Amino acid sequence: MFTSRFSSTVLTVLACALWALPAAADSQARIVRLSDVQGTVQIDKNAGLGFENAFVNLPITQGTQLRTRENGRAEIEFEDGSTLRLTPNTTVQFSRLGLSDAGKRVSTVDLAEGRAYINWLGKSGDEFTLNFSREKAELRQAAHFRVASSSRIAEIASFKNDLELSGPSGAVKVDKKKMVTFDVNDNDRSTLAKNFEEDPYDQWDKQSVEYHDQYSKNNSTPYGYGYSDLGYYGGYTNLPGYGMLWQPYFSGASWNPFMDGAWSWYPGFGYMFASAYPWGWMPYYYGNWMFVPGFGWGWQPGGWNTWRGGIHYVGAATAGFHAPVVPKGTVSTVVVGKGGPVMTNSPAMRAVVSGGSAGLGIPRGSYGNLHHLNSQVAKTGSVELHAAPQFAASSSHAAGYGYSAPHAAGSPGAIGHGSAAPSGHASGGGGHTGHN
Repeated sequence: MFTSRFSSTVLTVLACALWALPAAADSQARIVRLSDVQGTVQIDKNAGLGFENAFVNLPITQGTQLRTRENGRAEIEFEDGSTLRLTPNTTVQFSRLGLSDAGKRVSTVDLAEGRAYINWLGKSGDEFTLNFSREKAELRQAAHFRVASSSRIAEIASFKNDLELSGPSGAVKVDKKKMVTFDVNDNDRSTLAKNFEEDPYDQWDKQSVEYHDQYSKNNSTPYGYGYSDLGYYGGYTNLPGYGMLWQPYFSGASWNPFMDGAWSWYPGFGYMFASAYPWGWMPYYYGNWMFVPGFGWGWQPGGWNTWRGGIHYVGAATAGFHAPVVPKGTVSTVVVGKGGPVMTNSPAMRAVVSGGSAGLGIPRGSYGNLHHLNSQVAKTGSVELHAAPQFAASSSHAAGYGYSAPHAAGSPGAIGHGSAAPSGHASGGGGHTGHN
């Protein structure tokens, strides 16, 4: 029956000016992901609006500026899964996101002020340059380091591999597990620190790295950005006639992937749809969303050679489904549904997870194995969670989740599904469980 349904499926395409844009034909254009937002984070997209409030899954394009305020933190994911993390009161500019003549990705980030962490994976010969103070770090191999810059002093500390810097006082080598400071008022004169000083945000950075490492295992896609969130927030099911589909936990029968998010306008690109869901990156730019009767909406991986604008699906939609329409006559951000919420990891946080939430409001890694929690919600309708750790980021630091007596919220609909962490090509499939 699934096969016959699939053969009768009609391809629905929203040809919405989203990528009928000059930059779409520009082979040098690249877009990376704002992958985590906590507290107040602001973005300047060169749209003439100055700094605006930022939210998770906003695209980052060349020339974009990003800044965190006193309570803000942010993470940016590059295509291969490399990450840049910003602590409070930090400002960066993405001065180059392009391709070399050889087709390698070339990224240049300028740290204007504040403190940042870079975990550069060094895959496929991609190049990364960080400018801070009057120093330049050009990476040609994997590196993991912390860097800070102010009007008085700058410093860099290497966690992994040695670093080579260049600046007004010449070349400087930073050995692994060493820290070098620069006197801004003395031509960036460098000094090797006697001790490797830890920073309060080192733990947050470490747990974030562990989160990505754990949940991006077995990634068989050409891209790394967003894959770890797919591993944490959902699972794959092999449906006869449809193949391998990914579906978020707690999705529910009435949920659809375009009900919460925002349209955000970028010069040269036009409007792009940013999903509000913490996992909402890869499924909105590659492959297809598909509605399957009795299963709900699932994402079919693929289409890796084509970047798409975020609204694309295959199959007959549910009754009453209306995809969000591209705004006209404005360059302001336009909210859809609940919009793009700012995610926080408050130590006092309590949350009720129910069917239809699809992970909205759950900070990544905060409650351990969501596959098990998904089963609880499928049985009881909703579950109240206890507080998350301050730097919740991986199940090794948030071993499991706490939940109080379940709320009898009625039937949650079609929530459960199969394997929690297979690769994009499936490893045996997880079955089709939790559905009628």
